[in-house]
Amino acid sequence: MVMIAARRMALYAEGEGTRVVEPGWLRAEGGVIAEAGLGEPPSAPDLTLDHGVLAPGLVDIQVNGFFGYDMADADREGWRTVVRRLPETGVTAFVPTFITEPVPELARAVREARELTAGLDQRGARVLGLHLEGPFISPKRKGAHNPDWMVDPTPENVDALLEAGEGFLRYVTLAPERDGSMDAIKRFTAAGVMVSVGHTDATAAQVKAAADMGARKVTHLFNAQRPLHHREPGVPGHALYDPRLTCGLIADLHHVDAEVCAVVFAAAPGRVCIVTDAASSAGMPPGEYVLGGEPVTQPEDGPPLRADGAFAGSALTMDKGVANMVRAGIDLATAIDAATRVPADLIGSTEIGRIAVGAAADLVWLGDDLRAQTTWVDGEIVFDRSATS
Repeated sequence: MVMIAARRMALYAEGEGTRVVEPGWLRAEGGVIAEAGLGEPPSAPDLTLDHGVLAPGLVDIQVNGFFGYDMADADREGWRTVVRRLPETGVTAFVPTFITEPVPELARAVREARELTAGLDQRGARVLGLHLEGPFISPKRKGAHNPDWMVDPTPENVDALLEAGEGFLRYVTLAPERDGSMDAIKRFTAAGVMVSVGHTDATAAQVKAAADMGARKVTHLFNAQRPLHHREPGVPGHALYDPRLTCGLIADLHHVDAEVCAVVFAAAPGRVCIVTDAASSAGMPPGEYVLGGEPVTQPEDGPPLRADGAFAGSALTMDKGVANMVRAGIDLATAIDAATRVPADLIGSTEIGRIAVGAAADLVWLGDDLRAQTTWVDGEIVFDRSATS
């Protein structure tokens, strides 16, 4: 059992959402938050946080790689490293992302990842399942993906990935204008796999049709998709308009300008999900790395780049993403919510992403600069910056 008192705390209440209370407290027992409230704690705390904010552990649902490892070809040691070290960035749960490959190779990679993570010592961030970003996407909006490997979501292709990812595949990104996409959305949704619209040249009407079939997210809003136009809303226009869709947002201020980020939060309150879209270069020095089997270069500042200059994921950390959104004018409670409860609820992990009675005791203490200071998973400290400095 541990009692924590905090000068500021991001407290969640049903019907009220996430709000920053000053001060706040919680008691964790058996890996679960047993009590939480505002004001002074009812008994002497075991730990008092006299600055910064105590928040739910951050939830990143789009991670291509980190700390030198590309998740699509990481070995067990690579998975262990990423799981163990992501709490350094405040992340307590994540969804690894595999980008486009030929379907047979992608299915093999999914099966291997499922086996590698089974029984993995997870004294670190939780692995919430897998995200497939492709191969059912558009060559017109390819981003860093290989267009030669992009295919239609035929029943055979969909079934191959569902079979490989049974119990592990959490969501897929696809382009709804591809032949067979509407049926594929229904098949994935019926199997409990969420669908996100992305890497797509779809019109607003096609995005609406995808949402009608069950799609519930848009992958990295504004990036690799038909843009917003005043006579054709495109993908971002419909995403901001449709209350069924959550908008994934790469919060590094390179992929999307700060003012546009502020517009997104204003237009879609409660429907913005901060992601990193981190590549293997995240958390590493400048140099040469890999994304989806292709070389990328990490500069001193900004996202990694392909040889043609295209962005190839990001080098963002989630704690910095929260700080960036606060810098962009988003209030702290909203920024934290977009990095915790919103992504957790979107993928059906409602036991995490909030400080509330009955939720998992996954927590992060963010300093005044919003950098992770201490991170807990199931009430146990898995990262303490003071012990590493």
